[in-house]
Amino acid sequence: MCGFVGYTGFVADTEAVLRAMTDRIIHRGPDADGYYFGDGAALGFRRLSIIDLSAQANQPMSTEDGRYTIVYNGEVYNFMELRAKLEAAGHVFRTSCDTEVLLRGFAEYGDALPDMLRGMFAFAIWDAATKTLHGARDFFGIKPFYYTFAKDGGFIFGSEIKSFLDHPGFVKKLNKNALRPYLTLQYSAQEETFFEGVYKLPPATKFVYDTATGEMKKERFWDVNFESDKNYPYPPDECAKRLDGIIRESVEAHRISDVKVGSFLSGGVDSSYITAAQMPDETFSVGFGRDYAGHHPNFDETDEAAELSKLLRIKNYRYEISADECFDAFADIQYHMDEPQANPSSVPLWFLTRLAREHVTVVLSGEGADEIFAGYEWYDDTPAQRRYKKLPAPLRGAAASVAKKMPYFKGREMIIRSSGRPEDYFVGQAMVFADSEAEALLTPEYKGSVTVRDLTDSIYAAVKGKTELEKKQYLDIHMWLPGDILLKADKMSMAHSLELRVPYLDRVVMAEAEKIPANYKINGKNTKYILRQAANLTLPDEWANRPKLGFPVPIKYWLAQDKYYDIVKSYFTSDYAAEFFDTRALMRLLDAHREGKENNGRKIWVAFTFLTWYKRFFIDEPAKPAI
Repeated sequence: MCGFVGYTGFVADTEAVLRAMTDRIIHRGPDADGYYFGDGAALGFRRLSIIDLSAQANQPMSTEDGRYTIVYNGEVYNFMELRAKLEAAGHVFRTSCDTEVLLRGFAEYGDALPDMLRGMFAFAIWDAATKTLHGARDFFGIKPFYYTFAKDGGFIFGSEIKSFLDHPGFVKKLNKNALRPYLTLQYSAQEETFFEGVYKLPPATKFVYDTATGEMKKERFWDVNFESDKNYPYPPDECAKRLDGIIRESVEAHRISDVKVGSFLSGGVDSSYITAAQMPDETFSVGFGRDYAGHHPNFDETDEAAELSKLLRIKNYRYEISADECFDAFADIQYHMDEPQANPSSVPLWFLTRLAREHVTVVLSGEGADEIFAGYEWYDDTPAQRRYKKLPAPLRGAAASVAKKMPYFKGREMIIRSSGRPEDYFVGQAMVFADSEAEALLTPEYKGSVTVRDLTDSIYAAVKGKTELEKKQYLDIHMWLPGDILLKADKMSMAHSLELRVPYLDRVVMAEAEKIPANYKINGKNTKYILRQAANLTLPDEWANRPKLGFPVPIKYWLAQDKYYDIVKSYFTSDYAAEFFDTRALMRLLDAHREGKENNGRKIWVAFTFLTWYKRFFIDEPAKPAI
């Protein structure tokens, strides 16, 4: 929908500073801008007009008495229900937008407001009477909220970190503790970002910042609570029908807009189901060619997307991406990410959002289905694991403890993963470098940071009594989903002034998913079985039961070609690379890959991504303007 910036405290030439910060994120809102300068706070806003296109709905928006002023990014899908309650309480509205509902809702309910919302949101509300700043981030972390503390006091916040670069109180410095876990996970998973002293507000968290004391108080207002009900009253066919109704209602809620709404469409069940429920006028698909360079045939699902669109009588737009385009755009991709993000699917997503923005302003997408309905292969057992798990749990646990201490042998990983304790082996959907490999690759100054296990232990501690599947889902919902999937969805779409909505990640859908038994999700036939059954009420078998493909990118083949090998080599052998890495080890990975001795594509890509990001922000970024 939009983007915002803000800060508290005294800043010389505050109007020029706020405008520079706000201009930095113009891509998030090219339709209008707005500024608030109060006693103790400044707020800036860029608007992408979606609901109530009038100037009255622009932000920052204040109450008539001037006490409360809001900046807000997102969409609240139950805003009409809340508006009716507020009108009954005596509030009079000037607009038909959801922003005013949040503003007046805060005036009525205070910090209890976030838990009353349904949607995606990040907002900040300045209370001029108490000189306090209040804010919150949505349930799953769909919309971003970053903050830091200025060097001379004050609180800086916004939708993107890059806007902080234009604030005179912000000191740009690399967070040395972020690199080691990133090499394993391919994304930034800590609350502190890659910029030292800059933090992400966690999902489902609200805060109050008191300018008098400089204290920030945070509180979680919601959490996932998987409770697989052994007495679940619905057999699978009834559960599928019930789920279908809930998902269709969510899709309908997510369609609300005063501008055109389209849909992303691959050949998989998640986006196909959303598209069939939504029935938009247009769908959008990208790929790398049906048979990329004579290799793997699955780098392109645009034929399947076009076929489904034809069946549904929907216009499909598709685009074939070249390797040259990807490498040319990669520095811009990492700039818009704010932090290094090495999921290869970020690259085609950049081009997909660009394609969609040529035709619509809003799209629906299928993110979140795998996490809440158990769609990943990592959630399922292999046939060998199923046989092995017939052994008593204590015996399997003891065997896993012994295996972990031993060097590699055939079957070692299967024994560890069959322990029944994901705490001992599962760190989420991405594991590129093992922690020991990451440590060996880094220079001494970057070895001593937190490990991935440090990060996962604190999350697993909240679900000690849950099942193996529930623990894996809980971890992914708290790390992988906001840190990787939703971050790239927001940043790539907003880079092209496109709003992306995710109907699966709805609190009403989640409330149902929490209760569905594990054997309805994974049953030996397929992952996310019950979602496929629900989708099959609308979609043909071919789409409902197609194996998960993801968003595959042919980096393996690119990096074996001289042209792209040379591009990556120039980064790996640079002077700045030697600050972080054993560059000889990097080149061994790259050379072995090109020579076909090893498939190091993902490892190379993770290091290349970080160095591309670092060069863009710490070498190429212009010095702060003199203000």
